[in-house]
Amino acid sequence: MSKWKRIASFLMLAFVAATNLTLPAMGHRVQPVDIYHRAWQLVRDNYYDANFNGRNWSELEHKFDSQIKTTADAHKYVKVMLESLNDPYTRFLDPRAFQDENDAIDARIVGIGINLTQSKDLQRLIINRVIEGGPAEQSGVKSGDEIAAIDSFNATGMTPDQAADRIRGKAGTPVQLTLRNSKEIKTVNIVRQQIQIKAATWRLDKSTNIGYITLHTFISNDAAAEFKEALRNLAKADGLIIDLRDNPGGLLSNALDIANMLLEGGAIVSTISRHGRHTDIADGSPVTHQPIVILVDNESASASEILASALKDNGRAIIVGEKTYGKGLVQEINRLPGGAAVHITVSRYLTPSGLDINKVGVIPDITITGKGEQERVAKECLKEKIASLKPIRTSSRELDLALTK
Repeated sequence: MSKWKRIASFLMLAFVAATNLTLPAMGHRVQPVDIYHRAWQLVRDNYYDANFNGRNWSELEHKFDSQIKTTADAHKYVKVMLESLNDPYTRFLDPRAFQDENDAIDARIVGIGINLTQSKDLQRLIINRVIEGGPAEQSGVKSGDEIAAIDSFNATGMTPDQAADRIRGKAGTPVQLTLRNSKEIKTVNIVRQQIQIKAATWRLDKSTNIGYITLHTFISNDAAAEFKEALRNLAKADGLIIDLRDNPGGLLSNALDIANMLLEGGAIVSTISRHGRHTDIADGSPVTHQPIVILVDNESASASEILASALKDNGRAIIVGEKTYGKGLVQEINRLPGGAAVHITVSRYLTPSGLDINKVGVIPDITITGKGEQERVAKECLKEKIASLKPIRTSSRELDLALTK
């Protein structure tokens, strides 16, 4: 499935690095052409490739001036300009999409609480996540359900973007979905609500004393804090399985903070821009020393890949699952006059071992398909790691007792 056919109904951003808000000067009335020129300037000054992927950037500065009469014209030609870079991550966001993105970062959205993907044949809309406690879950919607219609409008061939446009609406208003699965076709009426997005959820398997943390996204400003809270609640677990499957990434800062909670030292990631190279190093004060196994799949992208490769390359975790998506580029969000925005690729990154994983992905230590089988193998690997550490742990406890006598 193409990454570009995937979107959360509440717009989960997959590749944000930072926010850089640029506004026109006070008292200056924004002209439509100003919007275009500001976008052109931001790319000129910040795009990671000084050669602009072989595009002559200077010739685009005034190319469309005579055709830009309205704000809609400006937005149209900003899109045309950005698409000429042949970089799918450098893209335009209209004001509503930009607001949706900010809401996701603030961990609040108005919607029904589902993620959508598109089938390989581009004909079917599949729900691949239902937010716990959200309106959709309360109405009986399940992960794996196909959306056949939205408010009686046939959803066959509809893109996730188009579906999200129809599903969005004001809190308190209903939307009707016709759902299809292997057992039945049913219609549900769901009332849109404001939803608090949980970036991390956790549970403890008491039979094995293994803790499970699922990181759904890195986009929320609360992601690192929620992950730390999960670690606190699982502090007595013998080991941890961290699930990054279907996680499209998000804020780079969250990936760095979470890696720092788990690493005893070493590099986390190196970013390379037109202005040089920067390497982030773990500070050596991890929150936990518990053994870790990471679950990944081909939808684990961006910040997910940064975290997985940092733990893998530093020998901190075993990676189980499928090769990851392969997004090794970092973007900034830049606001344009009038409330729209652009994402601009500002750097590429290398793993601690020096690998560029863009369009390649992170290769697991153990490659295996099927969610159930991945979880079984991860559990067995973690049990082996725990067993290998038990003599050391026993000795440590005996030493502690000896020191207190």
